[in-house]
Order: sequence, then C-alpha cells, then structure tokens
Amino acid sequence: MPETLLTAGIDGGATRTRAVLVTGDGTVAGFGTAGPSNYDNVGEETAAENIRLALDEARRGPASGTPLPRSIFLGLAGVVSHTDREIVRRMVARHHLAPPEGVGVDHDIRIALAGGLEGHEGIVLIAGTGSSTYGRRSDGRSHRTGWGYLLDDRGSGYALGLQSIVASVMESDGRGPATALSRVVRARLRFTDIDDILHIMYRGGAPVAEIASLAPDVIACATGGDGVAESILNEGAREIARMVWTVARRLEFSGTPFPLTMTGGLVEQGGHYRDLVEGEIRVLAPDVRILPPALPPVMGAALLALEAAGIPPTPHLLERMRSQTSLLEAAPAAAGGPAPHPGHRKS
Repeated sequence: MPETLLTAGIDGGATRTRAVLVTGDGTVAGFGTAGPSNYDNVGEETAAENIRLALDEARRGPASGTPLPRSIFLGLAGVVSHTDREIVRRMVARHHLAPPEGVGVDHDIRIALAGGLEGHEGIVLIAGTGSSTYGRRSDGRSHRTGWGYLLDDRGSGYALGLQSIVASVMESDGRGPATALSRVVRARLRFTDIDDILHIMYRGGAPVAEIASLAPDVIACATGGDGVAESILNEGAREIARMVWTVARRLEFSGTPFPLTMTGGLVEQGGHYRDLVEGEIRVLAPDVRILPPALPPVMGAALLALEAAGIPPTPHLLERMRSQTSLLEAAPAAAGGPAPHPGHRKS
C-alpha cells in the first residue's frame, strides 16, 4: 500500500475536520476526524493542528508508515478569496502535510459538488443551518451564492428559525396573526415573558445553531396547519430556488437540462420542506435533474486530489469509492466523535 498511496481529501468546517486517504485505484486507505478547521473561528494555529490530527488518524492502521500523499485537496468553510487560499496553504506547509506543489484549496461547497456529482459539471445546493449554492462547468467557469447568516442564508435553518421568532414578536404586539410558533419559540429559547426576547437576541446573542434548531418546529407547525409557519416555509423555498436559478443562469445552464444535487439537514431527506424547495426549483428550471449525492464531500475532496495527481475518475474508480462510502460514514460514530448540526457548513 505505501507505493500506491497518492492523495488526501480534507473536509473542514466549524464543527469537525474529516480526512480521507485514497490510493490511485480509489481504495480508501485511511480515515480520520478532528476538531474544527475554520480558521476564522478558531485561528490558524488550531485549524492547522486539527487538519494534522485528522490526517494522522487517517494514517493509522492500513496506512501506517505510508509516505506523504502526492497531492492533497482541502475544502474548508469560509475559504472564498485568494488570501484565504494562501492562508490555508501556509497552514499545510506548517506541518509538512504534502508537497507545496501538490496542495489544492477551495471552499467546502466545491467538494460537496465534486462528491455529489462525482466530478461532473452541475450545481450543488446546501441547505442546513446555512444555505448556499455553487455551480461549475466543465470548462472551469463557476459561480456561487451564500454570504453567511448576517447577509444571506435565505431559506436556511437559521432563516426559518429567525422568522419564527419574528412571527412570535409580531403576534405579541398585535401586528401579526396568532401562531403556534409562539409557544414553540418560548419553549426552545426557554423564556415565558415575550419582553425577554430582547435580552436573548440583543444582549445574550442567541447562537446561530440555537436559532436554526427552530427549523424542524417550523416545519412541524406548518404540517399541522399553522398558516404563519407555512408562509415562512413557502418564502424560504422561493429564496432557495432563486439561488439555484441565479447560478444556473450565470453559468448558462438555463434552458438546457442540468444536474442538481442537494445536501444539508433541510433537504437531504424527503419531507414537506424538501418538497416545497424542489417544487419551486422546478418552476424556475423545468429541465433540472435532481440527483442524490453520490459521494460525501470528503470523498469529493479526494476526487479533486486524485485529479491533481493525474488520476481520472474512471467508472471503476468511482464504483470503488462508492462501495466504501458506508464504512467511511460510520467511522466518526464508531470513534465517538461529535456529530455536527446537519448542513452547518458556513459558520
């Protein structure tokens, strides 16, 4: 195995870093996890150390004693600019994780697309705590949306949760209709007097993930017949569809069939909100082909690393990687690592 080990893929976010080592024929030689590697949140030193720890864990067992990977591709949350990419390259160089010429860096949405569509052109939608879209053509053109919870994240878990809080406030002062969301918001944020919401939101600074945790309650209230909750979901689905359509139009997918894959806790499984999102997307893009993700993002990073090493994604290689995905997905739970909030990839 040492002579065939070629590449490493890294999927790093605000909660966890995942690393996979893949040989030239698509065999997973090792898998590891560590803490967060979004350097905006934890700083360069901690982020670099967690990337190193994840790779060290991946190199135990069958990959023990192997040389450095020939190439490595890192898909990290928050990487959007040239400066970001250079910072990540510096983090990799600090621990000598791969040859400098073999380091690829981009945002985590790109590796979600690479894995979801197995390297083919198309669009990926991420809708969980945050929301974003990214598309790429085979000629290298790309476009993304998604500017974080303060500027964007429309239709996301955070947006749905925030709107449920707004609806509760509107009901309390008579500007909005009665809604079952008021009871849910009080229970979730642990208060009884509506005036306490000012302290929670402005002084205490309610965490993004806590606000996003209201999203399943919004969906439950809507399916239970609450009109306000249903209105929030309808608006969220329209906003997500607009993101997808914007990317499709900018990349000239519009008017032709194009593949779209979805990931994130709000859309990975079927359900009321997923149905609304899919319906709104099809209104704007009737020719869209919505496909389930073929591979997880960390395997998408490995595919990009293989490509950089001159290994094309042949049908045999892709089949081999698909056949090992279930084992890879089970590894974090077996190790006792914490599971992130579904789709929490932006903050």
